[in-house]
Amino acid sequence: MTILIEQPEVEIGVEERHKVADGGFEAPHINSFGHTFRDYHVESERQKGVEEFNRTNHINQTVDFVRRMRKEYGELKRVEMSIWECCELLNEFVDESDSDLDEPQIQHLLQTAEAIRKDYPDEDWLHLTALIHDLGKVLLHPAFGELPQWAVVGDTFPVGCAFDESIVHHKYFQENQDNKNPAYNTKYGNYSEGCGLNNVLISWGHDDYMYLVHTTSFVAEDSYRIEKNRN
Repeated sequence: MTILIEQPEVEIGVEERHKVADGGFEAPHINSFGHTFRDYHVESERQKGVEEFNRTNHINQTVDFVRRMRKEYGELKRVEMSIWECCELLNEFVDESDSDLDEPQIQHLLQTAEAIRKDYPDEDWLHLTALIHDLGKVLLHPAFGELPQWAVVGDTFPVGCAFDESIVHHKYFQENQDNKNPAYNTKYGNYSEGCGLNNVLISWGHDDYMYLVHTTSFVAEDSYRIEKNRN
């Protein structure tokens, strides 16, 4: 099934349409809605939805929730599919946390893979990594548990310690139960300084799920980049 989403008409200058010598195109300076990228303060209906997404996400991403999801999905007992079958599932979903576009996620996967193939033509394993980097968003599909968007997409952050003020829409963490827990609401919280990233719990979502799926089946460089995307 293909979902067609009407895009607003945005006047783009000649410099954004200019084709460069190597066959590619210059990156645009504005997003699908005519605003600068990742501008969370602009007044728009899309931004209202993004803020509401972050409010729900920040309230519900707790240590207990992350541990429960990692245990449940770490068993990998849901379904077995090919990479392309999973990609096709994402034709049904638009990422509610994305302030810059509202296209089906399969388009994002293909665009990313093609861009990486252009920049790194000899790194075929990296082309695959680009294709699947957001494949964990299949968690939105009934076959994978049909989790709500706040538990699948969006930026990731550590849980089990104080929520950093640099996180978008930080104010909504005031309603997160861990924010009131003295074991979790200090600078290091449940951790010790220098404990290592592998020992830090990250908010649950598609990145962590993909990391769990592929930790044992991908080459070291591949897993590292999925882990980097996760954080």
